[in-house]
Amino acid sequence: MKTHIVGGKTYRLPNALSDFQTKMFVHLIDWKRAYITDDPGYYERKGMKFAYDAILPEDYERDENMQHVYEPARAQLASHREVNDFRIHEHFYHMASSQAANINLFLPILHHPNASAILAGINGAPPDFVTLATDALDHGYCLEFWGGNFGKNKKDKGPLGDKSPRAGTDSDIAIGYLNTQGELCFWLIEHKLTELEFTTCGGSTSEGRSDKVRHDCKRGFTYLLGNKSSCYYHDMCGYAYWNITERNAAFFANPPGDDKCPFKGGMNQLWRNQLLGLAIENEGTDFRHAHFSVVRHPKNKALDQSLNAYKHLIADNPKFSNFTSESVIRSAEEHGDASLITWAQWYRDLYML
Repeated sequence: MKTHIVGGKTYRLPNALSDFQTKMFVHLIDWKRAYITDDPGYYERKGMKFAYDAILPEDYERDENMQHVYEPARAQLASHREVNDFRIHEHFYHMASSQAANINLFLPILHHPNASAILAGINGAPPDFVTLATDALDHGYCLEFWGGNFGKNKKDKGPLGDKSPRAGTDSDIAIGYLNTQGELCFWLIEHKLTELEFTTCGGSTSEGRSDKVRHDCKRGFTYLLGNKSSCYYHDMCGYAYWNITERNAAFFANPPGDDKCPFKGGMNQLWRNQLLGLAIENEGTDFRHAHFSVVRHPKNKALDQSLNAYKHLIADNPKFSNFTSESVIRSAEEHGDASLITWAQWYRDLYML
C-alpha cells in the first residue's frame, strides 16, 4: 500500500498502478467521499488488515448496502438474484469493481422501454441484432452467465465442464435477442474497467500440475489439438476447452506458429468465453447463434495487445467484437428519455467518461 498526495488530499492506494489506474482510483475515491462516505474499507494480507480508501467499509458489504450501484438498478439486481443466485465477487465493494460497473452499465438499459433500439445502436452490437428477447433468460438477460444459471442441478458443470463453486467460465452478462431471421440468439459480454489484462490460465501454475513434462505449456496450438492431454486442464480436470476448440478449429483460422500455448496469457479468458458461445450453439438449444464482445473503459488501452492478438487468431471473425462503455452511453443518450439521460450523466460522473 502506498500513500499518494493529490491536490492536498491523501489517498491510500496499491503500490503498482498504471497512470490510468491511478487517475481512475483517485477519481473513484473522490466520488465515494462525496456521495457515500469518507471512511475507508480494509483488505487482509497475511492475517493483517490494511486501510484502503477505494473499498467501502465492512458494514456496507455485511449489509449488502450497494451505494456504488445506480439506485433504480439495485431493485432490479435484487429481483434478478432471486432467480439467478450468482456469486457476488470478492472485490464487489471496491469502487473499481468491474462486476458493479457492468451492472451499472446494462441494467438501466435492459429495463427501459427503448432497450432494443439502444442495444442495437451500440457500435459493436451483433450485426444481426433486432430486438431484445424479453421472454428468454430473465427479462432477456442473465448476469454471470455460465450456461446453467437457471437449472436446479447442483452437479451441472456447464457446457465447458469447468463450473464449480470457486471456478469456471462466466461471462459478465448474456443478452438474449432476436436476429433478422427471427431466430433466438444470445450475446455474451465481458466487462473490463481498470484491469490491465484479461484473466490468464490458472492451470499453467496450478499446484496440481505435478507432471510438468506431460503438462508442458511450451506446446503450440496445432500440437495441442492433436495431443490434448498435454494440457493440465484437459487431462486432469476434464475441462472441454480443447474438445470444443477441435470441433470449431476453423474458427481459430490463424493459429500462431510459436511453440507455446496461445491461451496461457491474456487470450485465455477471451478463448473460454468464445468457447462458451460456440458450445451452446452446437448443443442444439433454443439459441441458434452466439456473439461475444468485450466492453471496456475507453481510456484503458492496456487490453489492446491481447484484443489485437485474439482478433488476429480468429481472423476478425464477426462473432467477436469489442467496444467501449462510451459507445453504450452514447446510444442510450440518443435513444433514451429524461430518465436515461439522468442515468447516463450519473454513469459518466462515476466512471470518468
